Amino acid sequence: MGTFHCPLGCPFYDGDGCILCGLCIAENKQDMIKASETIRAYLRSQSDRTSQFKKITVCGKGGVGKSTVVALMGKVLQDEDYSVLVLDTDESNPGLCRILGFEREPKPLMKLLSRFGMDEAQSDPEWINRDELTLADIPPEYIVEHEGLKFMMVGKIEDPFQGCACSMADVSRNFIDKLVLAENEVVIIDAEAGVESFGRGVERSVDTVLIVVEPSFESLAVAEKISYMADGIGVRMVKAILNKVPSESVRRKMVETLALKNISQAGAVNSDASIAQTSLEGKPLGESRAKQEVTAIIRRMLQDIG
Repeated sequence: MGTFHCPLGCPFYDGDGCILCGLCIAENKQDMIKASETIRAYLRSQSDRTSQFKKITVCGKGGVGKSTVVALMGKVLQDEDYSVLVLDTDESNPGLCRILGFEREPKPLMKLLSRFGMDEAQSDPEWINRDELTLADIPPEYIVEHEGLKFMMVGKIEDPFQGCACSMADVSRNFIDKLVLAENEVVIIDAEAGVESFGRGVERSVDTVLIVVEPSFESLAVAEKISYMADGIGVRMVKAILNKVPSESVRRKMVETLALKNISQAGAVNSDASIAQTSLEGKPLGESRAKQEVTAIIRRMLQDIG
C-alpha cells in the first residue's frame, strides 16, 4: 500500500489507539472495504456530536468557490458577534488570507515540523502537544487577527519535490481535534478540494460539513461522495451551499438533483459580477449581494440549531 496514514492517528498496527480494523495491513480491495466499514462503524459509535455550529468544514470540487464562501462566512459570523477563526488547510490555493483582508500571512503550522537540519530553529512547540488547545494558547506568530476575525494556515506546497500533503493533513487533523472553543467562538475550515481530506480523517471532529456546489455534473457528483464520507465519520449536519447560480431554473434543477442524492441545501449564492471582479483584482471582499445571501444562509442555520 505504500506509505500509510492511519485515519485514527494510530502510529502502527496494534499500537495506541488502534481498533484492529486491518486497514494498514490490507492486501486487496476486499480487505480495504471491510476495514473501512469497521472504521465507519467505530466512528459512528464514538460520535457524541449534536447539532452544533462550532467546527465547520467547507469543502467541494476544485474551483467551486470554497475560499470565497469561507471568507464571506467569516465576515458574516464576525458581524453576528462571533469570534471567528478561519483555518486554511488547502495546500494549494494561496488567496484566502488576501480576500479576508489581512496584509500578512501568519507562520504556517507546518513550520513546527523540521524536515531538514538546515531548517530555522522553531519556537517552543510545547503548546501544540497539549491534550487540549484554546485560541488563547496559540502563539501570536501563528495567528493574525483583526476585529474578532482570526486567520491561521497549515501550509502550502511551495517547491518541486517537496513531497505529498499527508503531513499537512496530519497537522490539520490533530489541531482540529484538540481545539476547544468557547461559547461564542467558531472555526471555519477551508478544506482542500475533493475528498482526500476525508480519507485522511481531517474532518473526524467537526460538527458541520458545508459542501459548496456549482452548476456542473462533476460538482454534484463530488458533493454526493463528500456527503457519503461525512455521514461515515458521524457528522450530523451536512448541507450544500449552491454557488455561482445563474438563474432560478438552474437553482431549482440543482436542488432537485441534490434531493435525489439525499443532500439538503442550506441556500444559494447567485452569480455576482462584483465578486468576480474583486477576485480578479486580488482585493479583499467587501459588501456585495453574495454577502447578503450568505448572511441569510448563516442566520437560518443558526436559527435551526438554536
